[in-house]
Amino acid sequence: MGVWRYLFDNRPHSINRVRGERRPLLPAYASEDIQPALPTKEVTKVALRLKYQIEQVIPYELQEALISSPNSSIITKDVIKTAKEAGGEEFRACVLFCLLICEKWFHTEALDALWDSSLLDCRALACQVIAKNIIETEEDQEWLHKEALLKRYSILHKGEMTTPANVVERAVDMHTLRVIGSSGYQKCVRNLWRGWLVQDDRDPSQFIDYDNKINTSYWSHFDPDRMRVPLYQNSLLIFFSLLYLILYTSVINSVNPDGDIDIAEGILYTMTLSYLCDEVSKIMKIGRYYIGFWNVFNFTLFTLLAVSFVLRMVALAQSSDVDNTQRRYFNQMSYNFLAFTAPMFWMRLLLFLDTFRFFGAMLVVLKVMMKESLIFFALLFVVLVGFLQGFVGLNNTDLAVPVTGKILKGMANSVMQSPDFDAFEDFAPPFGMVLYYVFNFVVMIILLNILIALYNSSYEDISGNADDEYMALFSARTLQYVRAPDENVFIPPLNLIEILFLILPFEWWMSNESYERLNDVVMYILYSPLLLLTAYLETRDARWIRWNRRHGEADDTVLQEWEDLANEVGFNGFNSETDEWAKTVQKTKPNVDVSATRLEIRELKEQVKLLTESVKALMEERQRST
Repeated sequence: MGVWRYLFDNRPHSINRVRGERRPLLPAYASEDIQPALPTKEVTKVALRLKYQIEQVIPYELQEALISSPNSSIITKDVIKTAKEAGGEEFRACVLFCLLICEKWFHTEALDALWDSSLLDCRALACQVIAKNIIETEEDQEWLHKEALLKRYSILHKGEMTTPANVVERAVDMHTLRVIGSSGYQKCVRNLWRGWLVQDDRDPSQFIDYDNKINTSYWSHFDPDRMRVPLYQNSLLIFFSLLYLILYTSVINSVNPDGDIDIAEGILYTMTLSYLCDEVSKIMKIGRYYIGFWNVFNFTLFTLLAVSFVLRMVALAQSSDVDNTQRRYFNQMSYNFLAFTAPMFWMRLLLFLDTFRFFGAMLVVLKVMMKESLIFFALLFVVLVGFLQGFVGLNNTDLAVPVTGKILKGMANSVMQSPDFDAFEDFAPPFGMVLYYVFNFVVMIILLNILIALYNSSYEDISGNADDEYMALFSARTLQYVRAPDENVFIPPLNLIEILFLILPFEWWMSNESYERLNDVVMYILYSPLLLLTAYLETRDARWIRWNRRHGEADDTVLQEWEDLANEVGFNGFNSETDEWAKTVQKTKPNVDVSATRLEIRELKEQVKLLTESVKALMEERQRST
């Protein structure tokens, strides 16, 4: 089913990168049939060779800038060339995969050997830097995308083959921002997003070019299988989410006092059922690995709406008499639950707007801040329990004061920076007031400032690297749609049509060929309005790709305004004027690959060498003359 996709939350911290090997990259029913593209034992040997090389290149802890600098004296061109040759010509496609494996190994070792964690983190960084350089210097983009980035490889772990995975997936799971931010990687992701690279129907582990990529025939693109394209699925999800929000706004602003369900409310609850079925089916098929922040958020929203619907049904089951208080009560409770979910409805839009750069970067910041809040809440829980026990103990010595609700309310107000000192004036004086002052000092002065410091640190870390974080989020979103083999795409709420009118009545007895034809017919009907638009867009893209190929450009090349006269002013030696200008530029341009100090030392060495040769020649001439 199209709604049963394998989704992951992208976890940026090293502990999750280390666990990248343990998390299944495909659902169990899909991964069992996937075989690695190269022998597992040979791939493991390549990874071990690279690990040895990096250990020799980074023998002790270094500054990060020395490793990651574009003109690094550590990760030199010779080092990168050696890394490329780790697999030889036969296994060179798995080098990028093995570098990510080495990075995971170094992070794993860093957790076990904290005394060497800084050194091991430097080596892990070197893996990323080398991988990024290999990706960006590869000229054969087709080989890079199909063989190095999208082919699945595996290594040996305790004598058993690990789950096959490709570099695109593993980089997202490990949150390797340098690899994700490389140009070749992003071009590959963009091709997946546009549907120019698609999964092979006969072998879902392989990715091939879309057959009609350069076909300018309109009807050749009118194909329901194109709904697998991440761009189209995401657009349809945004459309249904906006429709869902509009229906909710209409329902919440038009309360039915008599308790009857109108058309808008009926559609709203029907869509809620489709989304709830979608969430439940994902958890059943994928298991605990599916659970993330947005999944819990969605499930909470749909559960509250389900409670609202049940209460509405209870109200409808009551007598419709005007004086029926039970009917009014349950009807009011139903609307209260419905109104309570309003903030969640609007926040849910952010789940689909992360493909836009502004929202994507801000979502990453918020996500990291929420994770950093766990430290604050862990400390807060310990402090709250300790002080609560103290207040309850004081209450036991002063039986005249009813306290439990009063204490909890006062402590909650303090956490919200609105302490209620008057409530504790007569509470076991002077111990109650003193203890409450200490509690407010610990919570408002110490813990809340720790939370602010954590938020500030998270914001600086993410905002300083916002572009790479956005590209990582976009890559994760793309993989959500292409990760698992998927033949029939039924996006909620269309999944109800699949469940009620295809799976239940036909799938259990119909042959695979007949069932597929039936699915195609249904998808033609359901998606025909959208396919009319997507076929036009793909026809236009086909003309664009053909034009680029005729001019010797890459398929995704966009002609910029400064390129209009690029052929006439080519600086390629055919024009004397431009050739003279090119020579002038070459003479005056700085050498950014080498620092100015090193250049001066080189010049000095050349001068010393010339001087030495001159002195030697003079001495030889003098000896001959004597």
